[in-house]
Amino acid sequence: MNLAMQHNRRKSAIRFCQLVLIGICGVFVAARPALASEALVPHNAEYKIKISILGGRLLTSFQLTDAGYAATSTIKATGMARLVAHGSISESSVFSDFDDGLRPAEFHSVDSLSSRGEIVDLTFDWDSQEVAGLIDGEDFRADLDGIVHDRVSLQYALMHDLMNGGHRDSYSLQDAEKLKLLTVTDMGSKIVKVPFGKFEAIGIQHRAGNSSRVTTLWCAKELGYLPIMIEQHRKGKLKVRAVLANYTPTVQSVADSAAR
Repeated sequence: MNLAMQHNRRKSAIRFCQLVLIGICGVFVAARPALASEALVPHNAEYKIKISILGGRLLTSFQLTDAGYAATSTIKATGMARLVAHGSISESSVFSDFDDGLRPAEFHSVDSLSSRGEIVDLTFDWDSQEVAGLIDGEDFRADLDGIVHDRVSLQYALMHDLMNGGHRDSYSLQDAEKLKLLTVTDMGSKIVKVPFGKFEAIGIQHRAGNSSRVTTLWCAKELGYLPIMIEQHRKGKLKVRAVLANYTPTVQSVADSAAR
């Protein structure tokens, strides 16, 4: 394999992992929950992801804490993709429930997959309406205008929202130093078969701004609206698919988390 081909495959593998991580975590949108709302279920989940001939694995975890919730997400290349994509992208978020929806408090991201890498540490201060922190060691600060989510907390905000009445049409995402407006469209329902099983799922389609990339999530009510399949199309062509391979609810209560 010549150097140019190795370089192109490495770029494809890195972009693949970044797209899936943003696709799975950054396409979810929050909404205002009902006053008497259903609670999210602590769980661990595993997804198999593929772009072209390259494969990967995404592991997610969601837990209760005495202050609210904590979630993590880690993506790694698998199979042949490991020859051209080394390292991982690991992200975590802590967030809590307010009258107008879930709000993030802290977000951390470490990218050891791409050649340049990226480290993001952000704190959301809702009293001062400001998000601040470090991005690759550089100070970052921006005003918060309404609810803004990080890449991880968005997923659970959408799940919470779908459990309690629906979603809004657009939301804001703090994607490192960039603030992105996300829009979503309902795609109806259908039966979706994934390695973990067969489910009736509702489709939520996402697009950021004028991007040619469109992402569709198929969320299963039976699993608390966890997305069981995520597909990304660009200019009408399927580029990325992620499917649920395993899901394990964890026995936990707020009292358990407070005792830790």
